[in-house]
Amino acid sequence: MIRVPQASAQAALSDPWTPDSIPSQSGRLVMVTGANSGIGYITARELARRGAQVVLACRSRDRGCEAIERLRTEVPGAHVELRLLDLADLQSVRRFAEGWSHDRLDLLVNNAGIAMVPFSRTADGFESQFGVNHLGTFALTGLLVPHLLNAPDPRVVTVSSEGQRFARFDMGNLDAERGYRTVYAYIQSKRANLYFATELQRRAVAAGLRLRSMAVAPGLTRSNVLTGGANSTRGRAHGTLMRLLLRSAFRPTPEGAKTSLYAATVPDLAGGSYVVPDGPLQLRGEPVLRTRERAIQDAATARRLWVLSERLTSVRYPLPANPPSQD
Repeated sequence: MIRVPQASAQAALSDPWTPDSIPSQSGRLVMVTGANSGIGYITARELARRGAQVVLACRSRDRGCEAIERLRTEVPGAHVELRLLDLADLQSVRRFAEGWSHDRLDLLVNNAGIAMVPFSRTADGFESQFGVNHLGTFALTGLLVPHLLNAPDPRVVTVSSEGQRFARFDMGNLDAERGYRTVYAYIQSKRANLYFATELQRRAVAAGLRLRSMAVAPGLTRSNVLTGGANSTRGRAHGTLMRLLLRSAFRPTPEGAKTSLYAATVPDLAGGSYVVPDGPLQLRGEPVLRTRERAIQDAATARRLWVLSERLTSVRYPLPANPPSQD
């Protein structure tokens, strides 16, 4: 089990944190997946604003170029670049990693994902939410580990969801082997994100590596994840309803990006931390640390998922196969 030091958790509760608290990121090389819109864009923009060199990893060249232009307008002099990445295609993931031309990677923010989409399969035949949200993220991180280990203080931040708390994680139905339910598949993929982040931390510690892995939940946030992509095919009525819901019940995108920015930049944040909004049901509020999530405690399931993910993606991490649990 991974435990966050109690002093750190209390500090997060007692000391209000805002993006203005972010220290200088000068000299840091950062990559944010899904950075052309939503939380990913805000995360990339704020890191660039503080001096980081930021790679925006996007599926669409057109939307990625638009995001780059917008970011440079909002942050004159920003050091940003666009690279194409499709997490629904493991060949694209491998090409991206093989084409990494920088000498290191200081921070990887695994932000890209899809939500509540109609049933479909990825280029490799996986159920799309499991394939994109978990397997694509797992493969990308594993292939970039050598570059992360070239950095003096590497960090991986993986965006999960407050909805993962309601998942009944079924290892026998991760890929819709026994039927597909949209919401169930989504929250299960987000539980997988949290399992992945904590297991990566266990293995890094067991290997004596300085790599730190964190997970975050953004809370209810306005973005196009529920209206764009595959969800745009659901028809006008669905789109209108979702837009009304987003405006009335969800908070502005910069609020949702706070947990990602917190996990990415707080200097002394412990590896294995899970950063969530502090409000009711983790739906809104300022970033705090949560240590009692079921997925954080369940190392056995995390290890089983890791082994399965290596087999399905054919990506092997240069880390111990059976790290000891940490109490």
